[in-house]
Amino acid sequence: MVLLMAGLLVIFLLVLVLPFTVKAVEENLEIFLFVMGLLAAFASGVYNTDLFLKAAYDPIYISLAVLGAGLLFKWLQQPLASQIFLLSRVVPFRIFAAAAVFALGLISSVITAIIAALILVLLVEELGLERKAQVRFVILACYSIGLGAALTPIGETLSTIAVSKLNEDFFYLFRLLGPEILSALLLFGCLTFFLVHPPPRKKRPAAKGGSRSDYEEIFVRALKIYFFVMGLTFLGSGFEPLINTYLLELNPLILYWINMVSAILDNATLAAAELSPAMEDATIQAILLGLLISGGMLIPGNIPNIIAANKLKITSKEWAAFGVPLGLVTMLLYYFIIVLM
Repeated sequence: MVLLMAGLLVIFLLVLVLPFTVKAVEENLEIFLFVMGLLAAFASGVYNTDLFLKAAYDPIYISLAVLGAGLLFKWLQQPLASQIFLLSRVVPFRIFAAAAVFALGLISSVITAIIAALILVLLVEELGLERKAQVRFVILACYSIGLGAALTPIGETLSTIAVSKLNEDFFYLFRLLGPEILSALLLFGCLTFFLVHPPPRKKRPAAKGGSRSDYEEIFVRALKIYFFVMGLTFLGSGFEPLINTYLLELNPLILYWINMVSAILDNATLAAAELSPAMEDATIQAILLGLLISGGMLIPGNIPNIIAANKLKITSKEWAAFGVPLGLVTMLLYYFIIVLM
């Protein structure tokens, strides 16, 4: 067990450090996480045919959704972009940006976090923000999407697994987390109002025609998401023996903070390992909030982060510089809310 723990700790540190220090890793983050996931699965001795088949099957629907949504947005981009451009010029920018962050989080529970992330990318491309404002807007919106998508089982993988594992109905997570998540979406909207500065007024760029490279980019992005989710399945399963041995008996308020590892691990896998129908609602709430909030801290924490960062060329350092402090403050705020409750 000591060797296992040491090996998994090394893998954890590599996943945490290399994307910030090695450019080749940062540019190929999905493949890197896939390799690290395989190493974790082999190191913990959980790799087998069943795990491989599960890891190969899990990303199919997400990858197809990314591919389909990417093609759909490619074909509808110009009319959608025109409407966004006109609306952003009619409504004062700070109100528009704040409302967009809140709305993306809210509708992600219905249209899925992936499609919400693609709408976010389209928004950013039309707004013409300065770099610092662009990064802040994207991160705040991804926090909102990651939390909002958990309101229903169709929004993201974590909510699907949580409802299934707990044997609950469609609206269970909304009843359990609704006030906390809706208040968080409002919080991120308000922060957007104050922290994202308006763009310089420029004429809208002329529409660009489609090209083969555009379609290649869409297919490559879907393929990268496939390997990303496959790698996270391996990574989560590889760390599961460690979770089962050391974490499951801990106080839920301690788990709340430990679940910050979902910033680089698959929060759906952690939810599957940690949740039990025997738990009280307050315990489940603390575990899920810890997983959901910390998922916005770093790029690997959520699929929307990956999609937006990849499309908009946001680096791991840029994301962490704003995403980590924002996540820590939000975690601290909701920790006190949980304690008071």
